[in-house]
Amino acid sequence: MATKRHAFKNTPARSESERRAKLQAILDAALDVFLDNGFAEARLDDVAARAGVAKGTIYLYVPSKQALFEALAQSGIGGAIATIEQKVLALDIPAEEQLKALFAFLHQEVLGTRRGDIVRLLLREASRFPELAEIYHREVISRGLGLLRTIAERGVARGEFRSDELVRFPQLAIAPGLVALLWTSLFQRLEPIDVGAMLEAHLALMMKALKDPSS
Repeated sequence: MATKRHAFKNTPARSESERRAKLQAILDAALDVFLDNGFAEARLDDVAARAGVAKGTIYLYVPSKQALFEALAQSGIGGAIATIEQKVLALDIPAEEQLKALFAFLHQEVLGTRRGDIVRLLLREASRFPELAEIYHREVISRGLGLLRTIAERGVARGEFRSDELVRFPQLAIAPGLVALLWTSLFQRLEPIDVGAMLEAHLALMMKALKDPSS
């Protein structure tokens, strides 16, 4: 991955906007270093150098390398989920339309951005560092599953869905996202897939099963 350095002076941020910009530069650099070197070998010195800040500046934001990953999860996907949660649940539209909005979010804001790299990092490192999986589950997965359950429960309560399978197994909805991440990481150059079209096909199959379980 090409190294991108940020031109920050090693001085404290003087405004909230400067503070946010410096934190984002540190998080971007951390993700680069984690992906390039692996979590075990990643050093905060390397993160600081790539972000263009003093190592001590990182400690103004996070106390450790693990806390840096937690900040990545919170700001990278956790915050985005909170935003889409507010938007989707505020809309008085059918559950199917809410799920379409979520799938669009998954495609455009996760799989199509660097947020997907956070998941790839987790898939690579979680067996050695289970605490990273715990952080990601708390900050991202549990919130996403909760949102899916809420939508599915609304669909059942309104009679839009005749099956409660998505209430019991909301993981069914996010499964194609994981498939897309694995496929594009390992096999895309050998057998390309249209991720957006695959997500649409999965949603169509899921809707058919939820609306008419006997079909």
